Amino acid sequence: MDNKNIIARRIAQMLHDGEVVNLGVGIPQLVANWLPEGVELIIHAENGIIGAGGYSPEGQGDPNVVDAGGMMIDVKPGAQFIISTDSFGAIRGGHIDMTILGAYQVDSKGNLANWCLPNKMGGIGGAMDLVSGAKQVVIAMEHTQKGNPKIVENCTYPLTGAGVVDYIVTEMGFMHVTEKGIVLEEINPNYTVEQVLAATDARLIVPVDLKAMDIID
Repeated sequence: MDNKNIIARRIAQMLHDGEVVNLGVGIPQLVANWLPEGVELIIHAENGIIGAGGYSPEGQGDPNVVDAGGMMIDVKPGAQFIISTDSFGAIRGGHIDMTILGAYQVDSKGNLANWCLPNKMGGIGGAMDLVSGAKQVVIAMEHTQKGNPKIVENCTYPLTGAGVVDYIVTEMGFMHVTEKGIVLEEINPNYTVEQVLAATDARLIVPVDLKAMDIID
C-alpha cells in the first residue's frame, strides 16, 4: 500500500457512525474509500456538498460534481448541493465533528500552516474557518517533503490557525498533539523510532507503551 492510502486508512479508523466529517483535498479525500464496515458518515465538502463520497473512478465522474479542489467525486444517495453561504454556516456554526486537512507544516504547539508557501501565491479557501469551527482537526500528510520535515518545532510558513491541530497522521505514525507536546502514539512497523525522530524537526514524546500502527503491506 502506498503512503497516501496508509494515512487515509488509519484516519478512517478514527471515525464513528453518524459523524459529520469534512474532507479536504488530496489525501483527506481518500479517507472516504477506507470507511470501516458499518460506519455511515455525512461527508461535507466545503464548496457545498452534504453527503459526498470518494474520488470518482477514472472516466466515470461528473464534471459538475467536484470537491473544493476541483476533483470529480461521487455522492451518496440523498446528497444535497447547497450554496456556499450555507456550507460555511454549517462550519462556523460548529456542526462539523471533524475536519481532515493536509498541511505544509505543523508544529509542537499544534499550529497549522497549510495555505501558503514562501514566494508563492496561496489561497486559504475554507481552511481558516474549518480549523476554527470543527470540533476536531486531524492532519493527513506525508512526513517529509523532498526530505524536509513537515513536523517542526515552530512553523515558519504563514499560519492557518494557532493551536488548532489535535492529531497528525503520516505514513510513519499516528501522533496526538497535547499540552506537553506531540506524542507518538503509534508507529508504522516498517520504521524504527530513530527513523521517525530523524525525519521530525520537533521534539516527539515517545511513550514506553508505543503501539504499532495497523497497516496493510
